[in-house]
Amino acid sequence: MLKFALWACALMSISGVARAEDALNGGNTAWILTSTALVLFMTLPGLALFYGGLVRSKNILSVLMQCFAIACIASILWLLVGYTMAFGEASNGLVGAFDHVFFAGLTEQALNGDIPASLFALFQMTFAIITPALIIGGFAERMRFSAVVIFSSLWLLAVYAPVTHWVWGGGWLGEMGLLDFAGGTVVHITAGVAALVAALVLGPRKGFPTQPMPPHNLTMTVCGAGMLWVGWFGFNGGSALAANGDAAMAMTVTHISAAAGSLAWMAMEWIKYGKPSVLGIVTGMVAGLGTITPASGFVGPMGALVIGLSAGVVCYYATQLIKRKLKIDDSLDVFPVHGVGGILGTLLAAVFASAELGIFSGQGLAEGMTIGSQFVVQATGVVATFVYTAVVTWILLKLVSVFVDLRVTADEETQGLDLVLHDERGYDL
Repeated sequence: MLKFALWACALMSISGVARAEDALNGGNTAWILTSTALVLFMTLPGLALFYGGLVRSKNILSVLMQCFAIACIASILWLLVGYTMAFGEASNGLVGAFDHVFFAGLTEQALNGDIPASLFALFQMTFAIITPALIIGGFAERMRFSAVVIFSSLWLLAVYAPVTHWVWGGGWLGEMGLLDFAGGTVVHITAGVAALVAALVLGPRKGFPTQPMPPHNLTMTVCGAGMLWVGWFGFNGGSALAANGDAAMAMTVTHISAAAGSLAWMAMEWIKYGKPSVLGIVTGMVAGLGTITPASGFVGPMGALVIGLSAGVVCYYATQLIKRKLKIDDSLDVFPVHGVGGILGTLLAAVFASAELGIFSGQGLAEGMTIGSQFVVQATGVVATFVYTAVVTWILLKLVSVFVDLRVTADEETQGLDLVLHDERGYDL
């Protein structure tokens, strides 16, 4: 428990640049360099191909364009002010100080722990890239590109950066002891809730829910899914910020949860429809990965098995509820997979991190914490992240709509966003 408490304190203090006397660790640096590339690989090309295959052929280039543009925009914003808002000196618990504007102080010699400070900032940049890119799935096939650009930029600074500070930058949730190893709240709940709000504000696609809108290229989606699975090793394993046993266990439980989530979703479809689908098994994989993310540094392999199986079942039913019962057109199921998965994983981290559960547990809860008290902290983090993200996302969408139209016209939607917005046809290639 003492080891875990010390590790948690170190994780919550990663906002500043390390003392000059700390020594660079070449092995840890090499691992985080690799992890950084893996996480960027998740967005480009992983998420782009995963989402691109799921939309109709007339909209494939629009999705690829959005992923690529967001990667570029988020990178520049992170350099300018995003990083310092998230990881600048902690003072008020809500947002970081502006001591690292333009990456100020991140010189070649500056360290964050025992890795270069610039590398830590770059690693975190890849998280800032993929989170707004995930939201694309909520409004796919109907949002104007200009609106996507403006909204994604504002959302990164108004939602992602502050929540990141709350959890990882020395903010109030981190001080409470929230367990979020790699982004259950920071990435998955924020992206999932934002996608849900966007789907509600924009309204459904033309023809939803009566008109079938099947994926145009599942081969592309499966390729993207495989890239996401591989990239997620950097996402979760890299969050240990070291090449050690914590990173190895995080990768182990990540893989187990992904496999379990895939099989659970496949089984649910097999039971309900008599046939398992390729779309189902890859969606279950994403559910398993998203759900294990917050708990990946705190649970053992058997805990990951239970979490993955739970993810496949719970996220499957959440998808049915959102699409079939509530008739909400979250185009690519961002909220039921990422949002619900992030919520589930954040709550289950309080359960399976406890050493009292033996083979299910990981490092154990912090000193003085019980499952019940830790669960309250986790639930507080979930509710705070959910409410803040929902409110600010709604405000931002309404603000953007004052300056540009949020969605294309009905005729433009029929033609397809590739031709209307980019004067190109991806399906002719």
